[in-house]
Amino acid sequence: MTSPIDIQGRTFFVTGANSGIGRAAVEALVARGGSVVLAARSEARTLPVIDALRQRWPEADVHFVQLDLASLAAVRDAVERFLATGRPVDVLINNAGMAGASGLSVDGYEIAFATNHLGPYLLTELLLPRLREAPQGRIVNVSSDAHRIVKQIDWSLLDHPVPRRRTFAQYGLTKLMNVLHAKELARRLAGTRATTYAVHPGAVASNVWRELPRAVQWVIKLVTISNEEGARTPVYCATAPELSASSGRYYERCREVAPSPLAEDESLARELFARSDAMIRRALGQ
Repeated sequence: MTSPIDIQGRTFFVTGANSGIGRAAVEALVARGGSVVLAARSEARTLPVIDALRQRWPEADVHFVQLDLASLAAVRDAVERFLATGRPVDVLINNAGMAGASGLSVDGYEIAFATNHLGPYLLTELLLPRLREAPQGRIVNVSSDAHRIVKQIDWSLLDHPVPRRRTFAQYGLTKLMNVLHAKELARRLAGTRATTYAVHPGAVASNVWRELPRAVQWVIKLVTISNEEGARTPVYCATAPELSASSGRYYERCREVAPSPLAEDESLARELFARSDAMIRRALGQ
């Protein structure tokens, strides 16, 4: 593990930062001297977190950015406001996500796909110039081993979405996209100072399960690890010096592991990028 001084002067942009794995990651980074941007939908829920951080670490350099990943226009506007501050970004941790939800986003896309992949994809693209300016920019996608349940991608369900019943399979599909995103982005960033990582944080009792029935949430919490344990691998990939020359790989329990064979499909990753770009252009009227 790196020492606190190793991340002083570095800025970490963390989504879903006011609860669960995101909040645990923020606390770990602040404790080690990192500057952190807490990106989340709710200002009312995030400002008390910032107050608590400053009470515990009076010198904490922490800031809030309002960000709704389910709206592509909101993502664009949030990044524009952030970039206007002139703040650097050394590391982006794409942590926010949801499972078990049904319905469509404001842009007309399936809600889990919009929140878990399309919004983070646009966020990453818009922050990429700032990340490439960093001495060693990093993008960390919090994925899941749920990506292994997917055997193929039915693009028609994304191109012509309809409200669907809650399914774990849809969550797994978006988590596969998180891995494909990191791998393809690594290929596109080859030769630069920016690197990417996808991680399985473990089965965590986090707010990602908020859309499931309360009884199901209760059962999940009986068999899951803590948010602090779940934050270890994302924080490791965000900070470990020994990973500075690694990119596009998949990690679990702070070590590299092989993702599913589908996650290694370069043509599938390229198609995901092309389709994501087209969907974003259509939603934003570009």
